[in-house]
Amino acid sequence: MRLKEIRLTNFRQHAGLVFAPSGGINLIYGPNGSGKTNLLEAVHYCALTKGLNGAPDRECLRFGEVYFLLRAGFLNDSDIDTDVRVAYSKNSEKRIFVNNEELKRFSRLIGRIPCITFSPIELSVVNGPPGERRRFLDNILSQTNRSYLDDLLQYRRVLQQRNALLAAVSEKRAGRENICVWTENLALLAGSIIASRTVFIERFMDYFHPVYSELGLGEEPAVTYRCSMGKHREGAAAEDISKELVSRLGEIEQQEVWRRQTLLGPHRDDIVFLLNGFDLKKYASQGQLRTFLIALKIALQKFVRYLTGEKPLFLLDDLFSELDRTRVERVLELLQGEGQAIITVTESRDISGIDEISIRELAEAAKA
Repeated sequence: MRLKEIRLTNFRQHAGLVFAPSGGINLIYGPNGSGKTNLLEAVHYCALTKGLNGAPDRECLRFGEVYFLLRAGFLNDSDIDTDVRVAYSKNSEKRIFVNNEELKRFSRLIGRIPCITFSPIELSVVNGPPGERRRFLDNILSQTNRSYLDDLLQYRRVLQQRNALLAAVSEKRAGRENICVWTENLALLAGSIIASRTVFIERFMDYFHPVYSELGLGEEPAVTYRCSMGKHREGAAAEDISKELVSRLGEIEQQEVWRRQTLLGPHRDDIVFLLNGFDLKKYASQGQLRTFLIALKIALQKFVRYLTGEKPLFLLDDLFSELDRTRVERVLELLQGEGQAIITVTESRDISGIDEISIRELAEAAKA
C-alpha cells in the first residue's frame, strides 16, 4: 500500500498543501513547528479515520476556519486504487467518503489501508498505563482481523450496558436477575478477544526478535500477556476462557455491584514488555524504551505484510531524535524494500537512495 497523493485544506496550520511522495523512503524535513507532523496526521486520518495522536476533530481545524478537507489517493500492491475524502466542519459531523461513497460506519475503512505509525508520544505504549498497551494491540489487530474489530466494538457496547445495569442494581433501581445474561454475552466476546490477542503475540515474537537484535545492545526482549483473571492465557481456547470468565464474574458479582463496574475482562488486561527478564517499564533507560518501541513498530510492519499480503504504509514522526548514527543507519536498512515510509526529521540528512522533501517548499508551492 502506498500513498500516491494527499491534499490538505484548512487542516491544522496548513491552509492548503499537496504532497505526492515516492514509493520508497521519504524524509520530510523542516524545523519544529513547521507542520511536518500535521502532514502525517492528515495521512493517518485518511487511513484510520482519526488523527495520529487521537486529537479531537475540532482541534485539527485551522484557526479561524469553519471546515477542513482531506483528499488522498492510495494504490495497493495489486494496483487497485482507493480514494479517500475526509470532511469536517464546525456545523456538522465528520464525514468520510471512499471512492465517492459515504461511509455510514467509519469502522468499514479500518484495515483497507494498512498503516503503522511511530511517534514520540507513543512511548506511553512501553512506559505508560495498561490502556495504552491495550490500544496498541487493538489498533493492529483491528487492521488485520475483521472479526476481531467486530468483536471489540460489540464487547464495548455490552460492557457499557453491563456496567449500567450494575449501577442500577447498586442504586436499587433494578434487580440482579438480568446480570447473568449480560455476563454470558460479555464472556463470549471476551474469550474471542483474549484468544486472538495471545495468538497474535505468540506469532509476532518471531518477527520482533530479529528486528530487536538488529537495533538493541544484545538484550533479550520478551512480550507476555497479563490477563485480569490472574493467569497467562497462551494457547487457551476462546470457549474455555469464556467459561472461566463467567465463573469468575459470578464469584465477584457483589463486589462489582458495589463498585458499579465490570472488574474482569480484556478491558482490564495488560501486556508486559521485558528485557533480559526485567520489566521494561521499571528498569529501562530512555534509550532502551525508544529502541524497544521502534523495534516493535518495524516488526509490526513486517508482520502485517505477512498477515495481509500487503506492505503497510509506515508513518514515522521525529524518528531520529535521541538515536545515534549507527542505529539510524540500522533503522533505514530495515525499512529498505519494505514499502513506503514517510519520516519527519528536523533537518536534511542527504542519505543516498532516500527522497527528501522540505515542508517549507511544499507550503510555498501551495501558496503559488
